[in-house]
Amino acid sequence: MNARKLIVPVILCGGAGTRLWPLSRAQYPKQFLSLIDDMSMLQATARRVADPTRFAPPVVVANVEHRFLVAEQLRAIGIHPRAILLEAEGRNSAPAATVAALRIMADDPAALILLLAADHAMSRPGAFVDAVDLAYPAAAAGRIVTFGIRPDRPETGYGYIRVGQELRELPGVHAVDRFVEKPDVATAASYLADGHHVWNSGNFLTRADTLVGEVDRLAPAIGSAARATLDGTIRDLDYERLNPKAFAQAPAISIDYAVMEKTDRAAVVPCDPGWSDVGSFATLHALGTRDASGNVASGDTVTVDTRDCLIRSTGPLVTTLGVADLVIVATPDAVLVANAARAQDVKTVVDRLRADGRTEADGHPEVHRPWGSYCTLDRGPGFQVKQIRVNPGGRLSLQSHRHRAEHWVVIEGTARVTRGPNRDTLETLDLTKNRSIDIPLGWVHRLENPTDAPVAIVEVQSGGYLGEDDIERYDDAYGRG
Repeated sequence: MNARKLIVPVILCGGAGTRLWPLSRAQYPKQFLSLIDDMSMLQATARRVADPTRFAPPVVVANVEHRFLVAEQLRAIGIHPRAILLEAEGRNSAPAATVAALRIMADDPAALILLLAADHAMSRPGAFVDAVDLAYPAAAAGRIVTFGIRPDRPETGYGYIRVGQELRELPGVHAVDRFVEKPDVATAASYLADGHHVWNSGNFLTRADTLVGEVDRLAPAIGSAARATLDGTIRDLDYERLNPKAFAQAPAISIDYAVMEKTDRAAVVPCDPGWSDVGSFATLHALGTRDASGNVASGDTVTVDTRDCLIRSTGPLVTTLGVADLVIVATPDAVLVANAARAQDVKTVVDRLRADGRTEADGHPEVHRPWGSYCTLDRGPGFQVKQIRVNPGGRLSLQSHRHRAEHWVVIEGTARVTRGPNRDTLETLDLTKNRSIDIPLGWVHRLENPTDAPVAIVEVQSGGYLGEDDIERYDDAYGRG
């Protein structure tokens, strides 16, 4: 592999899937969740293509609201991306992939790019890398190679590809006979039986200039919008903010529809990397480790006379008695109970919550910032309690509040606190675990972590108004006003 050009992974990290609510929400979608093991799906995707003899550092395309999540999760596993491109709104995979390809072409027009969805799972990642190795010569020669998953059941939730003849002098790489929409049960069963159909995984290997050339030929509006988007990109710390007005002009369409179903350059490598798009609670149940009664349980759960249930809690204790075939999911601020046969219909619940104006539909109790995160633990008239976590080296802005006082208790690490009645009379103290301090109404203050270990505090706010916009910033390391 050393004689070959390194492949540039492009991780498409947009999307805000609702089929896994309340775990996945617009502010914290499934690619950032640890659904299968201890790593998030984004982290697992990045690790899958981290071999430095094969792959260059990745380019990530993400929603601007998720920028701190992306940066922190990659930092936590020691991956330093080549670029993080921020889109103000999702326009599906074709515009995002085209912008990334153009960005990479600025350095090397013939660069090979591997387009990856950030929210797919693979239990045998080595088999996927082997498939990428097989696809490499075809992609280098100008093909757009997709990876077809050999089906193990008559799945109706995926699109299919009918596999054509193996390409001459390209072992393991086949022509695409045709793309097939999601079938009914009988058709899916026939696809499984004939052995000529694979699931369309939505991951692709190609040259950057090949992809851009086909976009220009088959979907020129995407190409022109992508170029205008890059021309207006603004650097923001470790991120590149894509021009929102130009990007919004791109048609919202997938690579499959815009390019793959029309191009004569399509090829497919059938493979079996244990792939899943983890698109529903039924999938989580199938992928999990079942107990003797067929239950898959995680978090603080107790089951009695319960069978064939998915029970998951990231919040309170969940107990079950005498139930079967249910999906029960609890988070700190919401609980879902659904018949397992209706697990694909969770979006209808989210739609109802949005119609009712409920913040739980898209919001999340954990909010990420460039310095760390905070989580609301409790709130009521005139008070709010939060847990605040500050990353090593992180520091909040020097700020004051007009409507609230705060009391801080250090529960982990050593926190550095700066405070005073005004900016001319500031004191700085280092507080260790179990120590506390008051921040009176109107005082200037800052919290920071000068150590290489996490810091956590519990903050109790009291006052007449407790909104996040009650902040006057005097100094901020992250350029926020």
